Amino acid sequence: MKVLVTGGSGFIASHCLKALLSHNHTVVTTVRSAEKGENILAAYPESFKGQLSYVVVPDIAQEGAFEQVVVSDPPFEAVLHTASPFHFKFQDPKELLDPAIHGTKGILRAIKDNAPSVKRVVITSSFAAITSPDVHPDVYDESQWNPVTYEEGIEDRAKTYRASKTLAERAAWSFMEEEKPGFSLVTLCPPYVFGPPIHAPKSQDALNTSNLHFLMLMHGGWKEKLPPTGTWLWVDVQDIALAHLRAMEVSEAGGKRFFITADHFEMKEVAEIAKKNFPEYANQLPAQLLSDKPDSLYGFDNSRSKEILQLEYLPLETSVVDTIKFLQHHGV
Repeated sequence: MKVLVTGGSGFIASHCLKALLSHNHTVVTTVRSAEKGENILAAYPESFKGQLSYVVVPDIAQEGAFEQVVVSDPPFEAVLHTASPFHFKFQDPKELLDPAIHGTKGILRAIKDNAPSVKRVVITSSFAAITSPDVHPDVYDESQWNPVTYEEGIEDRAKTYRASKTLAERAAWSFMEEEKPGFSLVTLCPPYVFGPPIHAPKSQDALNTSNLHFLMLMHGGWKEKLPPTGTWLWVDVQDIALAHLRAMEVSEAGGKRFFITADHFEMKEVAEIAKKNFPEYANQLPAQLLSDKPDSLYGFDNSRSKEILQLEYLPLETSVVDTIKFLQHHGV
């Protein structure tokens, strides 16, 4: 199958590329610069030459950004849209909101108008599009939506990222309902995503947001006290990549939203795993590891991902150990 992957240098997307290539799919990925594209190609052995290529899309929010990109010979059969900004260093909330929303609508429009061969589109959404931070339900599943508005995303920087993911995913489902294109849509909603990157980051600033926690632990940032857990759910990046692959390949997945989460966790568990497997970090942690888990914590239902996508989730210890080993090996 020939597949287009947007944002190929991203943390999740780079694992998606690896999963697709290992399952013998031909992949074209979008990147923001030729330098990023060349770095991706250089990370794969010669045996993948001809199976992986890139195209530069400097700004996914630009009108018509994907119109030419989705046209291919031989034509694309599937698209994985992972490109969306995720960082907390923005000056203007619109830096996060507009690329997420306009980029999603733009690629769906481009596929409908220019790539009739595409039969499945998979979009990387987030638990941020499900969660209701003010009033949690007893159990989270795919049926729930974050009630955040665009205006709240602009006014409250704490809500900007959640608004970007929620409104982008809502825009995708609205497009499907109104336009009735010739392809089916799947959205995937992961919480905290842990696990080793595919590519060694050139600097600490280039590390994905979730894995900055491990970096802080290794460099003494947890010495005085553990950081707050915040979101009590997690998944390994290899599982979310596999979810993208299966969401693309499994016919029953079409038209569905998937909550991709392994289990509950808290930073205390991460610290305990690090201490057990890497004794050299014991003095980088508080003498007493305190839990910040509330007495009453929401549950989760990930049964749809297990039944339809056949996911068997990796344990937290594997993810933490693999990530720290990767960061040690690359001297980050």
